[in-house]
Amino acid sequence: MPKIEIVPSILSADLTRLGEQVQEAESSSADRIQVDVMDGQFVPNITFGPLVVEAVRRSTGLPIEAHLMIIEPERYVAEFASAGADVIIVHQEATPHLHRAIQHIHHLGKKAGVAINPSTPAAMLEDILGDVDSVLVMTVNPGFGGQEFIAETLPKIARVRQMMVERGLERDIEVDGGIGMATAPLVVKAGANLLVAGASVFGSKEGVAAAIHRMRESVRS
Repeated sequence: MPKIEIVPSILSADLTRLGEQVQEAESSSADRIQVDVMDGQFVPNITFGPLVVEAVRRSTGLPIEAHLMIIEPERYVAEFASAGADVIIVHQEATPHLHRAIQHIHHLGKKAGVAINPSTPAAMLEDILGDVDSVLVMTVNPGFGGQEFIAETLPKIARVRQMMVERGLERDIEVDGGIGMATAPLVVKAGANLLVAGASVFGSKEGVAAAIHRMRESVRS
């Protein structure tokens, strides 16, 4: 299985010192930074745009993921690529032209991921799996940070990994939502290797470094 990576999400960061917190995550051995992009239509919240990706890019040398929780994401892929995103993730449910969106991301020289909501079955990935670099399985309903992990997503994670193995594909499986010390080992056991963590990292009373360290230890044990 691919390397286990910790991906702090700035959705839970203190935006008054965003650059400082991103740099703290980098110095604490985070592997990537995720920027959650929400449009108030696909999900019931409005968050960040390309300018925030540019700000994060200036603050870190880590790979940046732009998770586009927006309708018609193909309209904005080029802007996020230009802003400095290394990985662009679009939702299967958000566009009728998923292959076109993935091809566009690759044409721009970026890695492409596809995300699915908790109620979307793994079977919806059958025809796109070979074309993407990663699959993001949402483990909460997207829109807000700090939600409770949906345990029913664990078999789906396992099914996506099985689908990859059956096709001889070595791809990343990312999970996003409710990931902390208790749930990280469960999703890794199911087959995930990229763990998006927002509140459990930036909201930790122990601090960012200790939170990332504890999460790594929970997975190792």
